[in-house]
Amino acid sequence: MTDLSVQIGSLTLANPVIAASGCFGYGIEYADVVDLSLLGGVAVKGLFLAERQGHAPERIVETPAGMLNAIGLQGVGVHRFIKEQLPELRRRRAVVIVNICGSTLDEYVELARILSDTEGVAALELNISCPNIKEGGITFGCSLAGTFDVVSAVRKVTRLPVIPKLTPNVTDVASFARASEDAGADAVSLVNTFLAMAIDVETRRPSLSNIVGGLSGPAIRPIAVRMVYECRNAVKIPVIGMGGIASARDALEFMIAGATAVQVGTANFVDPFIWTKLLEGIRAYLTRHQMPRVSDLTGTLDTSTRD
Repeated sequence: MTDLSVQIGSLTLANPVIAASGCFGYGIEYADVVDLSLLGGVAVKGLFLAERQGHAPERIVETPAGMLNAIGLQGVGVHRFIKEQLPELRRRRAVVIVNICGSTLDEYVELARILSDTEGVAALELNISCPNIKEGGITFGCSLAGTFDVVSAVRKVTRLPVIPKLTPNVTDVASFARASEDAGADAVSLVNTFLAMAIDVETRRPSLSNIVGGLSGPAIRPIAVRMVYECRNAVKIPVIGMGGIASARDALEFMIAGATAVQVGTANFVDPFIWTKLLEGIRAYLTRHQMPRVSDLTGTLDTSTRD
């Protein structure tokens, strides 16, 4: 029997496939077509303390092999989430990873306090990397000192696994993984979207109301795999990889590069039934290569010199 379970800090996931924050709503939107209990975890849409409207349309635009978004972290706020969405997620037996966002360090800390006292929250993912809002998290995520400060502050107020989500919009992402580890993170997740833009050439206007947005989808996957590899070699804590995963082969690539688990986002918009295909593909690969545990696959990249 193939063992698909993986360990993220004190959290054991039944399998390494997680629905990525921002592309799966709060989870319950897909609950009638996806058995949430079969996923390794559900990283819910990012939450601030208060409700947030996000940016005006246009907020999403397709690009070759990808998608640009500038949603602006629209959300219901943590209190409505706890009251309206979390009970249903518990009923559906989802492993809930709450993505938290802050405009200040104190906001991250307060969110962590609130959620740490809430039944049904399995881990906290710190969004310090959204590229399409002008305030808050990205300021922390592009500064080594800022990353260390927000992770260590949250670490002090919660026993839940703390997983900072790292931006790729820096020169050396591995140094941010090290800063996170030094601050007490249980894992890091990467990558968030790449800062990008698109232009309507007929009107000569930006395609997005925010002018710039975050690029996701298969176009970014090779860069994301490289960054996961670099972080895996820089830290001892688990790395959760993401960026353009659209098949089991893509997920396996991240894991061989060093990811303990993976998150899938944009592909869910194309195929909301992708989850079973991913798990079946990973299981088939392990059987074919006579590997009893998926955890044995992490970081197995062979970089020896070829003759």
